[in-house]
Amino acid sequence: MKVVKQSGEIVYFDREKLKHSLQHSGAKKEKVDEILEFIEGEIYEGMPTRKIYKLAFQMLKKSSKAHAARYNLKSAIQSLGPAGFFFEEYIAMLFAADGYETKANIFLDGSCVSHELDVLIKKDEQVTMIECKFHSNSDVKSDVKIPMYILSRFNDLKNNRYMIFDKNDQISACIVITNNRFTSEALQFGTCSGLKMLSWDYPPKESLKNRVDEKGMYPITCLTTLSQSEKDMLLAQKILLAKDLIHDIELLNHIGINRNRFKNIIREASDLCA
Repeated sequence: MKVVKQSGEIVYFDREKLKHSLQHSGAKKEKVDEILEFIEGEIYEGMPTRKIYKLAFQMLKKSSKAHAARYNLKSAIQSLGPAGFFFEEYIAMLFAADGYETKANIFLDGSCVSHELDVLIKKDEQVTMIECKFHSNSDVKSDVKIPMYILSRFNDLKNNRYMIFDKNDQISACIVITNNRFTSEALQFGTCSGLKMLSWDYPPKESLKNRVDEKGMYPITCLTTLSQSEKDMLLAQKILLAKDLIHDIELLNHIGINRNRFKNIIREASDLCA
């Protein structure tokens, strides 16, 4: 059976891919099998993949909001847009959880021109620049032009000394991050050029989704118990992480959420981050 991706590309329905994403949500085998059986009974030639995703999401939500929230992770990260500003802040938080000092949206003069850098991180005296390529469409891949362009920026900056975290800092490494995927040519060029590449599913054991799961750094946009407008208000206050709500429930009060809903929101956030 052929289905239509968001980009318009026509592909064969991949049962194993859907199964893996359902398992990754934390759902039990019985629920995964139930959802797969239902969707296989509903699928038709030319069905949009977004409808398949929606059916699976709704069925997960009925049994466990936390499982639905985890299944929703990729879409939730895409909601840190539209321009990707919150995504850059989110990436800085992800590295801070690994013990890095971080700064976001910094301007530095290179040898030739001035540059605005998405994120700078420091650990063990090494300063690394991070350039983020954000996509709001899940099917768009970052091609080889992205690491080629970023490499030229890195080369313009790496031989200079700056006051970033301390006096006399020097940028000695570069990471290119996308919330989607890189093309094979982009990965080949980036690896060959000495750039570190991080995407939704690369490197296989240290991918973006694996790092989020390992640290429990789920964005608030995952939560099914919050409306879109409530998520937007929290993001505007730079409340990006679901676990922040667990530690400070007054954040919900600040955006006018009725206290009768507190319990359900906190339960979902707690189950998600457990």
